[in-house]
Amino acid sequence: MPYLKFLQLVNTVRQLPSYPEMDATEVQTLNALAQEWSTGNKISVLQAMGMLPNVSPSSVHRRLKTLRAKGFISLAEDEFDNRIKYIIGTKLFTKYLAQMDKCLTQALG
Repeated sequence: MPYLKFLQLVNTVRQLPSYPEMDATEVQTLNALAQEWSTGNKISVLQAMGMLPNVSPSSVHRRLKTLRAKGFISLAEDEFDNRIKYIIGTKLFTKYLAQMDKCLTQALG
């Protein structure tokens, strides 16, 4: 089954020393951010806090802090209002997405 193979490959990638350990909410947050970014949208911290329907905004905010500390995201101030912070994917995040893409391609191939 391709899906089970994909899950096994993803678990293997997540255990590599080049990736910090992530909990399920951090993974869910990264997935939601990636989906929004794929449409070309900027995402503020406030917007991200409401992106996960079954997770409290404060939990998402805490996960954003841990993802930033782990190097997956960074923050950039709005050019007109320095109270607004936008979430930016880092090189580590791009590398992580590329690895997930390879896992999916390999599972389907």
